[in-house]
Amino acid sequence: MPQNPINTDKATSIRKGEEFDIASLQKFLQQHLGGGNGQLVLEQFPGGASNLTYLIHLGDQQLVLRRPPFGANIKSAHDMGREYRVLSALSKSYDKAPKPLLYSEDTAIIGAPFYVMERIEGVILRADGGAAKSLEKSVVYDIAEALMDTLAQLHALDYQEIGLGQLGKPEGYVARQISGWTKRYFKAKTDEVPALEKAAKWLSENLPKETAAALIHNDFKHDNVVLDPNDLTNVIAILDWEMCTIGDPLMDLGTTLGYWSNPNDPDLLRLSFPNPSILPGNPSRSELLELYARKSGRDVGNFVFYYVYGLFKIAVIVQQIYHRYKHGFTQDKRFAQMDKLVAGFGQMAARAIERQRVDDLF
Repeated sequence: MPQNPINTDKATSIRKGEEFDIASLQKFLQQHLGGGNGQLVLEQFPGGASNLTYLIHLGDQQLVLRRPPFGANIKSAHDMGREYRVLSALSKSYDKAPKPLLYSEDTAIIGAPFYVMERIEGVILRADGGAAKSLEKSVVYDIAEALMDTLAQLHALDYQEIGLGQLGKPEGYVARQISGWTKRYFKAKTDEVPALEKAAKWLSENLPKETAAALIHNDFKHDNVVLDPNDLTNVIAILDWEMCTIGDPLMDLGTTLGYWSNPNDPDLLRLSFPNPSILPGNPSRSELLELYARKSGRDVGNFVFYYVYGLFKIAVIVQQIYHRYKHGFTQDKRFAQMDKLVAGFGQMAARAIERQRVDDLF
């Protein structure tokens, strides 16, 4: 049901330590895109903690630039060229994928590979936004249902027909994910988190039978979708395709579930890692699973494995961010206490394994 329009997502000033050479970028853009007379003005979108996203004002054009975080290994998890190629293929046949315009691997321009894409204006719902807190419960629920509609539709796309058949190797995907995220955790480890290490061991010992492969986003959540400001139940775009691949769609849903905080979850996760899923009117994690099952026709069965995987994966991502902060590669103060958040995800995973459910863990 339509809701009164609320403000679209806004860019702000660039965070300290995440600046780069604007003059060099302007010269490059004018050479390859043309137009854009006048001084380039650069702002930064405040959300997100992985790849950095900037808003470019160049003449009457508004563009979005994506680049890896400072201090990251740009040859693996932050491959701008791969993300650009995915969007180049996907945007031709899927209207929720932003259209990429330009890619460069020349690090002399801004210090890292990057790509530029069209800007899609809309609402990105965040738990700490004033407008989000004023939404009616029925609208909050309808937004959650729209998310599951969108995820089910994404998983139903014919990735071969789109031209993304070579994007990933679906055979053995689940086992590779558990092994890969475990290795990433130990590479970025800074503190002892026994519960998380036990969760990694449990996952490796309880691999489920894989389901039919699908195109999966791998980071699908409220703040990675753009909503129509005139109808918040309409998803107009999906952002942040850096981890998109071909794999088990239930693993994709597990990541979404890992981000889906319930109101009765520990304060540490609800307050330190705010998510619109805690707003009144949202379905519980179990109810979210039922929505996805109904819309996708897939058997969600015993979903504890996928939920624990989602928690573990998110914990590793947070740990990697904290590792960068602790070693001085970013000065973003949002990351200073993320070690506590890693431990919190470990506790949630331990409870889910112990109680063999995804809700009412504490």
